[in-house]
Amino acid sequence: MDAQLAVIGLGSIGSMALWQASRLSDSVVGFEAATPAHGRSAVGGDTRLFRMIYLGRPEYYPIIERSRGLWAELEAETGQDILTPTGGLSIGTANGSYINSLLDATRITGAEYHVLSREEMAERYPQHNLRPDDCAVYDPRAGVLRTDRAVSAAVAAAQANGATVLQNTPVDGITETDRGVVVTSGDRTWTFEKVIVASGGWSRRLMPDRLKAVTETHRIVLTWFIAQDGTRFSPENFPAFSRWYEDRSMYGAPAVDGVTVKASVDGPLAGRARATPDPDAVPRELTREEVEKVTEIVTEFFPGLIPTIARSDAFPDLFTEDRHPLLGWLDENSRVYCATGFSGKGFKMATGYGHIAAHEALGKQIIEGLDFVRPGRFRIR
Repeated sequence: MDAQLAVIGLGSIGSMALWQASRLSDSVVGFEAATPAHGRSAVGGDTRLFRMIYLGRPEYYPIIERSRGLWAELEAETGQDILTPTGGLSIGTANGSYINSLLDATRITGAEYHVLSREEMAERYPQHNLRPDDCAVYDPRAGVLRTDRAVSAAVAAAQANGATVLQNTPVDGITETDRGVVVTSGDRTWTFEKVIVASGGWSRRLMPDRLKAVTETHRIVLTWFIAQDGTRFSPENFPAFSRWYEDRSMYGAPAVDGVTVKASVDGPLAGRARATPDPDAVPRELTREEVEKVTEIVTEFFPGLIPTIARSDAFPDLFTEDRHPLLGWLDENSRVYCATGFSGKGFKMATGYGHIAAHEALGKQIIEGLDFVRPGRFRIR
């Protein structure tokens, strides 16, 4: 037996699972096909939004709450600034479905929030060009996460705790035996008591057919624009945001570099609806339709941004059929634990997911109330 636990994939979730596991065991190995925080994984793109107000099942809220505390622990343990508080704005039509759904969710979870009228928004955040019937839900505990810094810090913390990290070691296969799980990379093999699969868009290669049938690797597009006045779009002055209407939507983050603002289209026109079978060959260039759509929306929403894409990129992530992750054992007798399929929504809760995966895989704790993310919900059809 080479070690108690292996974590395959040290990206958004795997890096956090490795860090958490290293706190529980001195016999942990992480496999990374390239290097941690490499630019072609779903970690790419500088920042991700962190929000306490979340339009989804209320069962996610305890994970978000725990994640926020763990981000602070990772910062304290490594000395890195990872979560930048900015507050968060969710903007849409007053009494429309988006705003009403957010308010319904916050009433269930108890998340702190403030409703801002159009007049209050115009006074406080004039960077946004608002529609006549707009309002916003303000999340005072929201912010932006520095993605590559977070992943690098988690891997370094795990190594400091005694974890072994094998870089440039792509895993070709995993096989369960009576003795454990055999992990293969090229002509090398290792045997572990348990394995966590957290390789994002590459996870399908290690999945049974029943999970391959309900997952696809999708392409996530991100775009950045130059601010005419960078100070107006700084983290101190410009909260992370999301805007949703029936005809268009956009989300983004302040200018963490003092110059460029992340403003990306959400939904099908962002490329999310298009499967990319090979995660190693995700088209990085935007299509003409994507360029035209994001430019049109930025022109309407933000007169203070130069309406020309300054930078763009595309990254793979694994999406499930129901858009909820795969978090748990392949089946009740398996030694393989899934932590993948986060469908473009995992990073804000990465520390929380890593905590769950590490504790369950090492037999330290079973988290209740997560049936909706367990792989067993997808049975053979």
